[in-house]
Amino acid sequence: MARYTGPVCRLCRRETTKLFLKGERCLTNKCAIERRNYPPGQHGPGKVRKLSQYGIQLREKQKMRRIYGVSEKQFRGYFTKADRAQGVTGELFLRLLERRLDNVVHRLGFAPSRSAARQLVAHGNIFVDGKKLDIPSFLVKPGMVVSVTERHVNNVEIVQNVERARMRAIPGWLELAADKPEGKIVSLPSRAEIDTQVTEQLVVEFYSK
Repeated sequence: MARYTGPVCRLCRRETTKLFLKGERCLTNKCAIERRNYPPGQHGPGKVRKLSQYGIQLREKQKMRRIYGVSEKQFRGYFTKADRAQGVTGELFLRLLERRLDNVVHRLGFAPSRSAARQLVAHGNIFVDGKKLDIPSFLVKPGMVVSVTERHVNNVEIVQNVERARMRAIPGWLELAADKPEGKIVSLPSRAEIDTQVTEQLVVEFYSK
C-alpha cells in the first residue's frame, strides 16, 4: 500500500481522537477534532454505530499505524518481529516503532511531527553517530547519538521546535544536549516511557487471529 498523502486531519476525525499528525496545530483550537469530532463524509455526524470486537481491534490497529506513519506492510513486519522475540509482544511492538529514526527525531524535538521528521531524515539532514543517515525506518540502539547536520544547527525552526519539546519534557530513554540539537539514546524505551495513547493488546489480538 502506498503512503497516505491526503489531509491528515481527516485521519484524526476517522479515529475520532487526536493522532497529533500536524505538530503544534493539534494543541490549538484549530485542531479538526476540536471543531468536528465525528468521522469524515458527506452525511455529517450521523448515527454512532456500535463496533464488533473485530471492529474495535481494527480501529485500534489503524490508529496506531497512523500515529507512527508506517505502511501496512511495515507495520505487520514490526508485529512479526515482536511476536518472535521473547517478552510481552505488545510492549516489544511499541518499542520497535519508538526506535525508528524518524520517531526519535520527533521525540527529541528536531521536528514538530513524525511526518516532518521523516522528511528531515529522508533529505539527509540527520546524523547518527556522526554519519549521515537518510533511512527513516532505521532502528536506533542505546548509546547512539542523533544530531542535525551542521548547516541546520542554527536553523530557527529547529531551534524553536527543540525548545518547545524541552518544555514538554523529553522521554526518559532519550537525553537531549543542553546547547545544541543533539540527543543520545540512553536506553530502550519501557512502556511507562511511551506516551502513545493506544491499547497495543488489541492490535496483538487483531494480528493473532
